[in-house]
Amino acid sequence: MEKYLEVERSLIKKYRKPIWNRFIGGIKDYELIKPGDKIAVCISGGKDSVLLACCMQHLQKYTEIPFSLEFIAMDPGYNPENRALLLSNCETLHIPVHIFETDIFNIVVNEEKSPCYLCARMRRGYLYRHAQELGCNKIALGHHFDDVIETILMSMLYGAEMRTMMPKLHSQNFAGMQLIRPLYLVHEQDILAWKRYNNLQFLQCACRFTEQGARDPGSAGKRAEVKALIAYLRAQNPQVDRNIFRSAQDVNLETLISWRQQKEHHSFLENYDI
Repeated sequence: MEKYLEVERSLIKKYRKPIWNRFIGGIKDYELIKPGDKIAVCISGGKDSVLLACCMQHLQKYTEIPFSLEFIAMDPGYNPENRALLLSNCETLHIPVHIFETDIFNIVVNEEKSPCYLCARMRRGYLYRHAQELGCNKIALGHHFDDVIETILMSMLYGAEMRTMMPKLHSQNFAGMQLIRPLYLVHEQDILAWKRYNNLQFLQCACRFTEQGARDPGSAGKRAEVKALIAYLRAQNPQVDRNIFRSAQDVNLETLISWRQQKEHHSFLENYDI
């Protein structure tokens, strides 16, 4: 059996409950795919985006919802080895990827403040633009459950606000475009298990800051700190992941001091004496 068939089979057999069912559950719960959608699946070369591509390909074969796919990968300045690995994995898994080049790494390499934020914003813009040129109305990214709960804690601890990573968003800069996250309910530990089971090797991040971080453990970033914190808390309480996630869905407005919706700010004092 060819490698890509083995990998596809593992999604609906061995990892049906932890990966496939949660993938389908996220799409249904958050209404991520509509009839007639043309979706650009964005592949960075990492485990999450490649898993997403495999899931989306399999779904397209058997779903009753008619939609089409494009698979796009942006090379922001990868070294030759990383680019070769990305393309090799796509070939092995029969993912018909369109790769295009940008100069993002050279642009942000000397940025002293928030280079990762700038890089992410620029990458997102290029992906939207390229997807739109291909006639797509949505881009799909490989963010998973752990990314969501880490974002919730990061926003509280470092951003001084309560916010989360949404399962879908309308683009503010590209009219008619949306971003969707079909792996929203899939846990990272299950993605890692799927990767090991199929003996697959993927890019980690492949950016210059990550390569520097490998030499300098102190430059791992706030997300790595929050990931370690959640791992510590999980060891004390296995339900911590679920509780963090549910806290963003079961918000009791009666116990909030203040909140905002779009540009309007509200305070509990507005209705306190009513």
